Amino acid sequence: MAAKKTDLVQGTLDLLVLKTVAQGPIHGYGIAQRILVTSKETLQVQQGSLYPALHRLERKGLVKAEWRESGNGPMAKYYSLTAAGLKQFEAEVEQWRRYSGAIAMVLES
Repeated sequence: MAAKKTDLVQGTLDLLVLKTVAQGPIHGYGIAQRILVTSKETLQVQQGSLYPALHRLERKGLVKAEWRESGNGPMAKYYSLTAAGLKQFEAEVEQWRRYSGAIAMVLES
C-alpha cells in the first residue's frame, strides 16, 4: 500500500531543511528528495515552499550557499549549515520534542 503524501505542518519546513542540510552540503532538489525518502514518501516538499525557505534561512545566516558542479549536468547551488544554523537547529529540535510530547500527552489523556 503506497503511503499518502502529506503537506508539512506549518513551521516544520525550516526544521526539516536544517536537519537535512546538517548532514552535509546538498542542493535544493536533493533536500526535497531526502525528506521524501527519509519520511518513507509521506512528506513531500514542493519547490514553491522549499526555495523560499532556503532563501529565508540564507538571509538569516543559518545556511550558506555556493555554486558547484552537480556531477550530472549544470552547476547547482549547494547549501550547507553555518554555526548559527547548527545552534538554531538544536534549539528547534528541543522545542519540537517538547511540543510533540505535550500533544502526545493530550491525545493520550
